[in-house]
Amino acid sequence: MEKYDIAIIGGGPVGMFAAFYAGLRDTKTILIESLATLGGQVTALYPDKRLLDVAGFAGVTGRELITRLDEQMRVFPVEVALETTVIDVVKEADDFLVTTNTGQIRAKTVIVATGKGAFKPRALAVEGVDDLVGRGVHYFVADKDYFVGRDVMIAGGGDSAVDMALMLDEVTKSTRILHRREQFRALEQSVKALQTSAIIQDTPKKITALTPQADGKLQIELAHVKDAQQQEQLLVDDLIVNYGFISENKTVQNWTVQPATERFVYVTDQTMATDIPGLFAIGDASYYAGKADLIAVGFGEVPTAVNAAIRLFDPDRGGPGHSSSLVL
Repeated sequence: MEKYDIAIIGGGPVGMFAAFYAGLRDTKTILIESLATLGGQVTALYPDKRLLDVAGFAGVTGRELITRLDEQMRVFPVEVALETTVIDVVKEADDFLVTTNTGQIRAKTVIVATGKGAFKPRALAVEGVDDLVGRGVHYFVADKDYFVGRDVMIAGGGDSAVDMALMLDEVTKSTRILHRREQFRALEQSVKALQTSAIIQDTPKKITALTPQADGKLQIELAHVKDAQQQEQLLVDDLIVNYGFISENKTVQNWTVQPATERFVYVTDQTMATDIPGLFAIGDASYYAGKADLIAVGFGEVPTAVNAAIRLFDPDRGGPGHSSSLVL
């Protein structure tokens, strides 16, 4: 049975950077991802979205970020196991037994980077909407070029909705954004960009009905949130619903190891360690007071977790040097 120094569970951006950093520290590491591709939610949900909070980039698309992380990760010999679901993690005397759908491995330490687990979009609560998914109604934007020259409405008022509206407005014929509140809940600079754009703002309004048209367009009926008598109808080619996502970690909840949790993720200390020695959590899989669930925060947690793991199984090894002194 293969034995590793570190098993990283979860191949999103934070897990990928952890695999690179573990390689930088010359450890025998495996990165385990249940999906067929790396990148997690970034790849699945918003590959063309510009991410503004990644250090060193004035703006980078999700697709470009994952490509660069992949190139960085493969500088060192890190084993990557795709389409591999971790079914169980058992703490034994000096290591962990990790059982997957393809077999078993042993690891001296485990770093969980699964985020909040499997995810599905929050649905639009309008009759008949399920029958229109893929026929004018969308929950994901896999390729913004699909929307070139089209009339598009985005429903939602958070960061993702505002950023998506700004992104698509570069290629659409017209862009509208619908929000139940008068104020948007996105980053201040994004809201400023929205206010100075040509994007039409429908606030505070909600969708009450959807009706497909013979020409393929979608009729949307709107009502004012504070006065239901104020109603209007409009036609669009596409409605993108961006009400956030519902996450669940059923697989993780079935593992034998069960560290303390808060808000359905693992509680960690300042070294990103859980209350089970040798088990660490980073990114959206971890919680501590004041935690912000951002990719940038997860990246910062990576060296802390990897270095703490190394100190645990190899306390005589020297601490990390400056990466600028290495020759790659």
